[in-house]
Amino acid sequence: MRAAVRHVASLFPTAIISGRSRDKVFDFVKLTELYYAGSNGMDIMGPIRKSESNGQHVQCVRSTDSKGKEVNLFQPASEFLPMIAVVFENLSESIKDIDGARMEDNKFCVSMLYRNVAPHDYETVHQRVTAVLKDYPCLRLTHGRKVLEVRPVIDWNKGKAVEFLLESLGLSESDDVLPIYVVDDKTDEDAFNIC
Repeated sequence: MRAAVRHVASLFPTAIISGRSRDKVFDFVKLTELYYAGSNGMDIMGPIRKSESNGQHVQCVRSTDSKGKEVNLFQPASEFLPMIAVVFENLSESIKDIDGARMEDNKFCVSMLYRNVAPHDYETVHQRVTAVLKDYPCLRLTHGRKVLEVRPVIDWNKGKAVEFLLESLGLSESDDVLPIYVVDDKTDEDAFNIC
């Protein structure tokens, strides 16, 4: 699979957009020639924006990737990081007695996975997550396949990440560009609607 993705990336700009953290996705894929957007698009390492006169978006931080190529880091929810860290700890503590429940820190969002939880505990998991979140009105709860995800209340999703990458690559106004987006979860619908 890695060879196939590498081949596609040699022909076309290629990005992976995931709910997992960008670092986790990179550690799994290990292809430096790709662009990565983790945390449902809230943590993007992408090309220098061609549409900006100085090549840098106001919310981007100029950096270099592992090959020394200049990239922009775009993290529209960075001010939420300290809060998300606290929520992660609180949620971890609140579910520690539920067999099969597992927390995942995805940097800009937190996932509570309950696919290994007994069905009679599903409601307990949801109640505990909701109880922790009542103190954090600027965070919202979304639902995936046996996962509850906590993320900042900002106007950003995987679809916005696709738009950002297309614009960054100078492809957003091209009539002969067809973005292809492969989906496997409800959280991918925003991006699928862009493509």
